[in-house]
Amino acid sequence: MKKLVFALFLTMGSVAAISCSDDKEETAAPVTPLTVTGTLTGAQEVPAVTSSATGTVSGTYNKETKVFQYTVTFSGLTPTAGHFHIGAPGSTGPVSIPLLFNNSTANGFVSPITGSATLTDAQATALLGNSLYANLHTAAFPSGEIRANVTAK
Repeated sequence: MKKLVFALFLTMGSVAAISCSDDKEETAAPVTPLTVTGTLTGAQEVPAVTSSATGTVSGTYNKETKVFQYTVTFSGLTPTAGHFHIGAPGSTGPVSIPLLFNNSTANGFVSPITGSATLTDAQATALLGNSLYANLHTAAFPSGEIRANVTAK
């Protein structure tokens, strides 16, 4: 009988030890979103464009959720379209994220443009590698009048 009680005692101790080890949950530190910035100018277009239009790209990128939130402001032009493209500074690349023009008048789109996108792995790599750019197109410059090479820090 003493052996049975001793075996039960050992078994209960093991169960208690296992239960205690499960109580140690580690909480991950919250992910701080990266700040996304860029300045839209004609000089960054490929090839460069002479334009007095300007603008900015600002926003955040969460590396954990891959959510990219952006605001694009501009003045001195009326865009007919706008996109984020994958391409390093000084080069062009394919459209990757269309800009959703949420403000417009009878004369065209107005500033600011706001939106968000959940990035694919390729888009995230481009953003983190400084190979994502914003481009605003106009009737005068259908390939793009102003561009911002975007950085995330």
